[in-house]
This record gives sequence, C-alpha cells and structure tokens, in this order.
Amino acid sequence: MGFVKVVKNKAYFKRFQVKYRRRREGKTDYFARKRLVVQNKNKYNTPKYRLVVRFSNKTIVAQVAYATIEGDKIVCDARSSELPRYGIKVGLTNYASSYAVGLLLARRLNQKYGLDETYTGVEKPDGEDYYIEKEGERGAFYCVLDTGLARTSSGARIFGVLKGAVDGGLDIPHSNKRFPGSNAESGEYDASVHRSRIMGEHVSSYMSSLMDEDEDAYKRQFAAYRKEGIMPDMVESMYAKAHEAIRADPSPAPKKETPEGYKPKSYKRQRMSLAQRKGRVAQQKAAFLALH
Repeated sequence: MGFVKVVKNKAYFKRFQVKYRRRREGKTDYFARKRLVVQNKNKYNTPKYRLVVRFSNKTIVAQVAYATIEGDKIVCDARSSELPRYGIKVGLTNYASSYAVGLLLARRLNQKYGLDETYTGVEKPDGEDYYIEKEGERGAFYCVLDTGLARTSSGARIFGVLKGAVDGGLDIPHSNKRFPGSNAESGEYDASVHRSRIMGEHVSSYMSSLMDEDEDAYKRQFAAYRKEGIMPDMVESMYAKAHEAIRADPSPAPKKETPEGYKPKSYKRQRMSLAQRKGRVAQQKAAFLALH
C-alpha cells in the first residue's frame, strides 16, 4: 500500500477558523461589504451612506443606511407595502413599483433633511439620463447602491429602485448600461423603453394580449387587478397619479396609538405556585402507578 498523506489532522483542526455567521448563512458578501462600508481614516467619523435594496416574494425594501461598530443604522426606509396609500394596490413587486419605492425613499429622505424643495429631481419620468448638480450652498444627498447578493443583470428591478431614487433627487453614481432600453452591442440607450417600464406599459400590454388569447388565464393571473377594477388602459394613469401623490406627501404614515390599559397577547405558560407544582407531580405519580 502506498503512502497516504493525512490532510486534515489535529493541527489542521486546531487552527481552523470558522467564517462569519452571516457568511455561513449565505446572507452577506463580505468582499463587497468591505468596499462599500470602509471609510477613509482622514474623514474620521463621517458616515458612508448606502442605498440598500432588498426583494422578497411580496415586498420591496429600500433603505439608506450607514455602518457603525455596533451595527448598521437606518437613516430612512421605504417599502412597497406603503404604495397602496398612493393608489398602487396591485403588482407591488414589478418594475414600475420598484421605481415608485425608490422615488418615495428619495422624497422622504430629502424632506427629512430639508432638501425637497432644492432638489426636486424629475417630476415627470421620461427615462432619460439624469444626474444631480449642486444648487446653492448644500449639495444633494450622496449614497451608493448596495445590491447585496442580487444578480445585477440588465433590466433588473433593482435598477428601477435606483432610477426612482435618482429621479427623486438623490446623488447616486450610476450609468444607463443596466437600464431597460440599453443595447450592449450598439452601446445605445433608448429612453422610451425605460419609460414604458416605469409607467407599467409592459404590464398593460401583457394584460391585453392575455385577455385576447386566453381569457381564463387572464382571469386567473390578474384576479387582483380585476378585483380592484383595473383594466389595461388604466395602468399607466395609476402610476402617474401615484408619482404625483408621493411628491405631494412622502412622509410615513402615522403610527397607531395603543389604547390605555392595552395588554399584548401572551402565549407563555403562566407561572405555577408551589402548591400547584406539588399537585401536578402527585397527579403524574398517580397516573404512572395506575398504568403499572
């Protein structure tokens, strides 16, 4: 028998170092996070702001955050679950809703710091390139996009949030290469294609085609739209009205006040007295003796 080298011996395991918990769970890319978070030492305690965008099956979450030793601190937050307040009650995870969430976040953040009147952004979305320029003494709020583990493929919804935030008045470094309407081969960018996505025209056209081809599939797939009475020709106006409503009042909904004497439900087992505990033991003894 030939010589077999032992690779994982005692010395190996003594020196083995486990990875960070969130890396083990597959939640954080620390290679990317380090480059997004680390600040120059000569800037001392200046926060480095990130536009954090995350998608779930039913919700889009957009936050502006900065890192500290204790953990990330959230400066502003916007979610697609807030869009029904502004008239978007269906399709809360599509590209058009992504743009609306980004716009809501930007207007809410600018309102918080008193920049909403100085940096209004693009009031009527047209899909054209837009970059913030400094006006007056105060510059626009600067942050960088944090995509997490999401794939940054061309036309991804995450760039809809980015476009909405930029049109809302935030200064975020970007290019149009990943937006819908960008052609990698020719290097040209068609803003009208991007505008159609922002206004939900791709949804309305699919609704119309499905209505003509397979009505049963249309009723099944767009049941929520039919319940709200939204037809294909109403989709674009729904998003246009929502953009206006967001600009009119981007502030978060007021929290519900808890009534006096309110006690939250408790599902814990109530603490037993000594007499109750002794009685429970006596019952268990009697039941055991009865079986044997």
